[in-house]
Amino acid sequence: MRSALITGITGQDGAYLAKFLLAKGYQVHGMVRRGSTLPFERIADLTEKITLHQGDLLDQMALNRLIEKVQPTEVYNLAAQSFVPTSFDQPILTGEVTALGVTRILEAIRTVDTNIRFYQASSSEMFGKVYEEPQSESTPFWPRSPYGVSKMYGHWMTVNYRESYNLFASSGILFNHESPLRGTEFVTRKISYAVARIANKLQRELRLGNLDAERDWGFAGDYVEAMWLMLQAKTPDDYVVATGQKHTVREFCRLAFERVNLDWEKYVVVDERFYRPADVNTLCGDSTKARQELGWEPKVSFEQLVHMMVDEDMKRIKAEIRLAEEQA
Repeated sequence: MRSALITGITGQDGAYLAKFLLAKGYQVHGMVRRGSTLPFERIADLTEKITLHQGDLLDQMALNRLIEKVQPTEVYNLAAQSFVPTSFDQPILTGEVTALGVTRILEAIRTVDTNIRFYQASSSEMFGKVYEEPQSESTPFWPRSPYGVSKMYGHWMTVNYRESYNLFASSGILFNHESPLRGTEFVTRKISYAVARIANKLQRELRLGNLDAERDWGFAGDYVEAMWLMLQAKTPDDYVVATGQKHTVREFCRLAFERVNLDWEKYVVVDERFYRPADVNTLCGDSTKARQELGWEPKVSFEQLVHMMVDEDMKRIKAEIRLAEEQA
């Protein structure tokens, strides 16, 4: 039985990847940071099927011991300080986790077992102030946030360990991928959650920043398949994973509010507090290489994604209302 270790297993991508690998017959292990409370909401239905281990990307020796204990055939590094606005407020922590954390886990693999196949979650934020459109594997990076800079460091360190130590180390340069499991601090889920609350008269308005920002949005459940396919390839490499279509935040709002028969312009307020010190105006990926070499392609459309997120948040809000009424 093949086994996989997932860092960041309690996050959106970790939860979808764990479900995907279990369906493939893997023994799945997840690394979680110790806390007085553990955020298992996304993997609540998987806790009896997976094995969780305490660990931290800041602790080299703990990573070495974890790799020795689990002896995985594949390692998926999804852990990061992944919220771009927070990276401006906490740039040093972001660098320690999102950049140096990659080096630590690569070192653990190099030290313990060089046969382990490694996946690094790179990001379209590395392209930042883009040189060309769409962006492919050969497009130069120009990150515009401490998060993007940290992801670029981790990306190039993965390439360096692949070339220096012959590790099977691949990076997925994933463009924005969303789902009902996305945290509410991210703009897409912030929108879908607010729409559900407004539709149920629990909220009056939605405050957002740059409505003209353009992103290439896909479904996280589709993108974890690409991660797995990269580690099944004959040779390691780097791949852009994207839909090839871009949409504005404004368009996301319109579709989300239309799903509940509301006019978005009556509820959305532009608030300059949500503008970033240096913003990324547009991102759109060229995933030709992943489609041709891995046989991957996205299945969920942009409109289906928006509707899926709004529908799930409507269910959540209605359940919360029913529970409150029962307890009243």
